[in-house]
Amino acid sequence: MASDHVDVLIVGAGLSGIGAACHLRRDCPDKTYAVLEARDAIGGTWDLFRYPGIRSDSDMFTLGYSFKPWTAPKTIADGATIREYVRETAREYDVPRHIRFRHRVLRADWDSGTARWTVHAQRTDTAETVVLTCSFLFACTGYYRYDEGYTPALPGVDAYTGRLVHPQHWPDDLDHTGRRVVVIGSGATAVTLVPALAQRAAHVTMLQRSPTYILALPSRDRLADALRRRLPAAAAYPVLRWKNVLLSTVTFQLSRRTPGLVKRVLRRAARRRLPAGYDVDRHFAPRYDPWDQRLCVAPDGDLFTAVRDGHASVVTDTIDTFTAHGVRLTSGVEVPADIVVTATGLNLLALGGLRLRVDGTDVDLANTVAYKGMMVSGVPNFALTVGYTNASWTLKADLVAGYVCRLLRHLDRTGQQVVAPLPPADDERAPLIDLRSSYVLRSVDALPRQGVRAPWRLHQNYARDVLLMRHGRLTDEGVRFSRATAAPTPRPVPTRPAARR
Repeated sequence: MASDHVDVLIVGAGLSGIGAACHLRRDCPDKTYAVLEARDAIGGTWDLFRYPGIRSDSDMFTLGYSFKPWTAPKTIADGATIREYVRETAREYDVPRHIRFRHRVLRADWDSGTARWTVHAQRTDTAETVVLTCSFLFACTGYYRYDEGYTPALPGVDAYTGRLVHPQHWPDDLDHTGRRVVVIGSGATAVTLVPALAQRAAHVTMLQRSPTYILALPSRDRLADALRRRLPAAAAYPVLRWKNVLLSTVTFQLSRRTPGLVKRVLRRAARRRLPAGYDVDRHFAPRYDPWDQRLCVAPDGDLFTAVRDGHASVVTDTIDTFTAHGVRLTSGVEVPADIVVTATGLNLLALGGLRLRVDGTDVDLANTVAYKGMMVSGVPNFALTVGYTNASWTLKADLVAGYVCRLLRHLDRTGQQVVAPLPPADDERAPLIDLRSSYVLRSVDALPRQGVRAPWRLHQNYARDVLLMRHGRLTDEGVRFSRATAAPTPRPVPTRPAARR
């Protein structure tokens, strides 16, 4: 990496960024690239999050890369195994030598005259400023803020004398053996933490303001075990991948079209796994419909098992105040706690905080429109990865990386240098992320919007997107190709109307 100019600059060395680099190596081997990573390790989320029980919330046949078969025994895998899978993939495609660790990207300036980005980064170890240029900028940062999680106001917390922890920054020295633990929250992190902590804690209480839908799934796939005994991994993997894609698609569509049926199925499943007479409706029957928020997965029903065996309990109530030795609820009950874990969610941060400027004008992402869920109007030669909300993140990340490679080959083939997405002519807009989760609602207005029709509409449907992004046209009404000397004048970005939900 002696040169400070590359054809493609990837921001982020997590699951998406490593996948993007591998796609470039496979599909555009003539392109030079570099990866800038703010931390000092490969893995992104899977290297940062180290709380007990950290695991995937999706099956690994779809969370894994399309080109790298998942061969570990468990379909729902622990964080360490996923982290090693990402690193092994990187090594196989010689990605590590292209990564510049401890480089936090601050801003990027596009110049239409040269058709280049000038990217400013800062080394997190020396505070040195680093400047690079590239022809195409690819943001694989996800949309979470990784330096701090979300913690709501906790009344009376200063009076609490125990240990207060956020899962995003789990202390290495925290020993919960024989301790009373309260986990505040009911999302995927809480559902993961409670059964893991319950293995050694005196007791774990999951304190939730309202319930979440929890789906018990086997941690191993019987069909996968059978196929692996009879077929090579490369042959079995696509079959298992598509089987799980179709299963998740059917589940999502049923939830949207017949929510009452799915509610009843999930309720009956929870009742079968809990003690007789358990108040399922209070603790495991949310007020919203399935897939208004993501379904939480309990591998082998581990959360239900911990509750049934008495190692954990679920309390549905609100906090009145912290006390010196626990949490007093609005009902007047005090829950004792040696350790309180605030599994209260994450904050969104578009592009990892990267600021964009096009020909001297700052880009306000909230006033842009996403094109095919991966580019934004008025910003040339730029792509970002936003995964599915109703399926594995990597399914969409693979499609986006493959599409970027198609664009790069098209530019070379046609002698063009610039690909610039355009906004739709109408003013109808919708949120880019269609979940009703609190972490989304708090910050979704800072993200690009989407239109109400293709190619500006993000489909939450992998099979449909395969047709669009692997086999669909590259030239349509939503994008313009040009050369640097004839860069198009950006169309004005319309003011943002009220969200259409």
